[in-house]
Amino acid sequence: MAGIFGTDGVRARINTGPMTAEAVVRLALAAGRWFVDNNMEGRVGRPKVVIGKDTRLSGYMLESGLVAGFTSIGMDCRLLGPLPTPAVAYLTNSLRADLGVMISASHNPHYDNGIKLFGPDGYKLDDKIEIEISQLAAGSIALADASDLGRARRMLDSVGRYVEFAKSSFPDDLRLDGVKVVIDCANGAAYRSAPDALSDLGAEVTPLFNDPNGYNINEGCGAVHPEIMAQAVVKNGAAAGIALDGDADRLILADENGHVLDGDQILACLAVAMQADGTLTGDGVVGTVMSNRAFENYLNAHGLVLHRAPVGDRYIVEMMRDTGINLGGEQSGHILLTSLGTSGDGLVAALQMLALLKRSEKPASQLFNVFTPSPQKLKNLSGVDPAILQDAEVKGYLAKIEQELGDAGRILVRPSGTEELIRVMVEADDEALLKAKMNEIILCLKKATV
Repeated sequence: MAGIFGTDGVRARINTGPMTAEAVVRLALAAGRWFVDNNMEGRVGRPKVVIGKDTRLSGYMLESGLVAGFTSIGMDCRLLGPLPTPAVAYLTNSLRADLGVMISASHNPHYDNGIKLFGPDGYKLDDKIEIEISQLAAGSIALADASDLGRARRMLDSVGRYVEFAKSSFPDDLRLDGVKVVIDCANGAAYRSAPDALSDLGAEVTPLFNDPNGYNINEGCGAVHPEIMAQAVVKNGAAAGIALDGDADRLILADENGHVLDGDQILACLAVAMQADGTLTGDGVVGTVMSNRAFENYLNAHGLVLHRAPVGDRYIVEMMRDTGINLGGEQSGHILLTSLGTSGDGLVAALQMLALLKRSEKPASQLFNVFTPSPQKLKNLSGVDPAILQDAEVKGYLAKIEQELGDAGRILVRPSGTEELIRVMVEADDEALLKAKMNEIILCLKKATV
């Protein structure tokens, strides 16, 4: 954790902790102050910040708080309205802004919200900068003179700009004419941009959950709940289905039979395809500690390496930049193609997969299911203090379980970086073994909490 920041920006239940109007104004003051003081050498005129949001009702409140804070520091604000996180990353760089802000709690329910910050290059901020912003937020912050206050105005064409950017990632010599696609927008930020981009490229689009009302974002839909999308693919005779999350930086797919494909399968397909056409840089793919062992074995069989980063797309990007690799991501559906953009982008990743589908003329079930995942289960434990993971006895017990698994599996027990949970992952060659070890771990953690 970096002060008030977690693994993906600042996030909390609305009107609590860092997600009160007062706290958000203060965060904007601190972030604005940091960028004005550290990023303005050689610049003429007022600094600029772009602000986007997803479809949560609380986005209006947080947007107003951010505008108040940034303008009082002397930064001009461009309000982008509801659009995906990757659109904010793209427009921050495209508009030559000094800072980009996305108001979103990603896949969380409507009553949570969050703030993600992007630097002028369109990448999320380093931990070091977030720590310094947190420190500024805790102290006295110098405001602009009355004559130097910033201005705020809305951009009316932000969605259109992003749609054109996303379409530009699709091969110029291809169209999606005759391809039926189901797209689940999660009642979130891509409710306009994703169907529009697919339609513009010629696809026959069946949109789902594209009617946000401020409360229904991620509610039984989207990348975390792809079942309805998968059923709609079969019902409509579609070639594939796409499920995005609330801020559209995640992608989960379904083939024509309604079989759901996670981020590991998507990365495996893209890796080998990019290797074949010479666009894959580095020696493999950056995944995470959660990436399936069968995915790793599949890459190895093709002469590629899986590099494991901590969970969180920011850490994947850091490793990608350090290693020169241009493909990375997570099981959860964050797919990072740094040759095409600076942020996980569900729509752009989906377009790359649809391009493979169109070129191959094979059904998605043959093209996209490239390995059989090792049995893996993830459970989220609420009401358990994450501090117990530092207890010597708990550490010893978990080490014993891992030793007992040996080459037959592995475990990962960690605190969530975005929610008040402990996440327990067990992977094993045998389902019975997996279930037994999962039960042992949960029992251990619950006993330690009592």
